[in-house]
Amino acid sequence: MTEKSTSDIIKLVRANLRQARRRWPLAMSSANKEILKSATRQFRFSISYGDLVLLDRGWYVTHTGLIRLARNNRCAGIHVRPVPEFSDPSAQRWAFEATVYKSRACRGFVGFGDADPFNVSSLVQGAEMRVAETRAVNRALRKAYGIGICSLEEIGSSTFQSETVRATEKLPPSSANGNGYDGPRVRDRLCQIIRHHQLDATLVKSYATDYCGVKSLREATREQVENFVQHLGDWAEKNRSALLCQLNAYLPRTEKEGVA
Repeated sequence: MTEKSTSDIIKLVRANLRQARRRWPLAMSSANKEILKSATRQFRFSISYGDLVLLDRGWYVTHTGLIRLARNNRCAGIHVRPVPEFSDPSAQRWAFEATVYKSRACRGFVGFGDADPFNVSSLVQGAEMRVAETRAVNRALRKAYGIGICSLEEIGSSTFQSETVRATEKLPPSSANGNGYDGPRVRDRLCQIIRHHQLDATLVKSYATDYCGVKSLREATREQVENFVQHLGDWAEKNRSALLCQLNAYLPRTEKEGVA
């Protein structure tokens, strides 16, 4: 390992620790700090890029992080197929098998994933087939690269949904004068975007305030907030990396230096 690589890893470890302390101050035990340091050094996961999240006092790697790891390690390919004997389309129950090839000579690492309306978040119900495929890919990637941390998409609905709700509690409800969020509909859409694209709710709030040109989101009109949510969703779909750079502009100065 070169001196520059070692320096980059040290910077990434420090940046991840700062991000973790800010986002999950009550859950950052000594054990979780050591796990974070180890995962950062070994796999170069980045919290800023949405590779890792801390839920119920345990670390989870995300699909984003696993795919980024595979790309950085020049993964030769991923083959996915449905498993009909364990699937029932009429009941929205699906099972997939994924095989990851780390190189052209690799015989493949196999993983299975399943999903049905009872083990996915209400935010993605109706998309059980895609969830099952993602879970299979995640399982195979974790086997291929020796990752002992469970992936976020593999867990059931309750843990992830409750964490997303807690994150969006920082965003204000509708105000008495009719401004602000339009009840559950816009909030649920925003919650879904934050969850699906692994965005920081606090940074999203700061960006929303700036986007709407107000000092507080309670001062924003319903139309302004709806436009922002539409804008956020479109940008996240088209270029998530650029959106993350935009959101990172709202980090405190010390954290910006760490991310850089």
